[in-house]
Amino acid sequence: MLAYILRRLAGMLLVMLIVAAVVFVIARVVPGDPAAVMLGAAATPEDIAALRGRLGLDQPLLVQFVVYLRQILTLDLGDSIFLNRPVAQALAERAELTATLTLIAAAIAVLIGVPVGLLSAVKRGSGLDQTVVALAMLAASVPSFWVGLTLIKYLAVDLRWFPVAGYGPPEASFGERLHYLVLPAIALGIPNSALIMRFTRTSMLDVLSEDYVRTARAKGLPPKVVVLKHAFRNALIPVITVIGLTIAVLVGGAIVTETVFGLPGVGNLIVSAVLRRDYPVIQGALLVISGIYVLINLAVDLLYGVVDPRVRQ
Repeated sequence: MLAYILRRLAGMLLVMLIVAAVVFVIARVVPGDPAAVMLGAAATPEDIAALRGRLGLDQPLLVQFVVYLRQILTLDLGDSIFLNRPVAQALAERAELTATLTLIAAAIAVLIGVPVGLLSAVKRGSGLDQTVVALAMLAASVPSFWVGLTLIKYLAVDLRWFPVAGYGPPEASFGERLHYLVLPAIALGIPNSALIMRFTRTSMLDVLSEDYVRTARAKGLPPKVVVLKHAFRNALIPVITVIGLTIAVLVGGAIVTETVFGLPGVGNLIVSAVLRRDYPVIQGALLVISGIYVLINLAVDLLYGVVDPRVRQ
């Protein structure tokens, strides 16, 4: 098991190094100069050149990349050009909202996708199964921002059950803030539940046709025991995989959802940083999101070893 974990950690470090290089390049090929944006249209070329020198943007890209890697190795994401504070602090201030939104949306996706996919597989060929397949295809094809705008129109504007946007006043309690996250979480969770639903159904159909499942039924075991104990447990690996991927996708999908609902989370911070060409914030945020993605995949790999001992070999 230790060798299995070490192999995964080594792969994780290699992936993060590649991600760091890609993020660095992408941030600098985006058109625009942060020094020119900061000084405004009235700035002279001399003023822009002087500010670029103070920010270290006049150095060769290779030198900037080496400095960037040194900062990463010391867990220093640098300082924001526009916010005048450490990037890690800016991300930490907004991480609670994004993390809460992602977890709620993931719970919605799993609570819808797994039971419905399981039931659809058990009722294969029935009207319920056909309806589930059609709804899954529909949910997968609908973008989360459209779902969000539709929810705002009917549940927030017309019925006034939920706030239209925002995250509540500064003095709002955690429970009040959760009220602001209901619609964004639904808009983010429902489209992503479709993939979980389809994978659960497909995996269960494969397992239900196995000989040991037919043997369990021939022994007269209750249908619930056959489905949940014998079939579903052996269908877990593909389901765990897609749940892990879904959670990772939700972290990135929160960027669009936060923009639609005006939530001051990490996604909103990234959008502002891109518009301002704030390189340290763009690099730091994308690196953290990539790290979360890699950690989620590592956790999924470790769960493989728990669910199926053959994976650890």
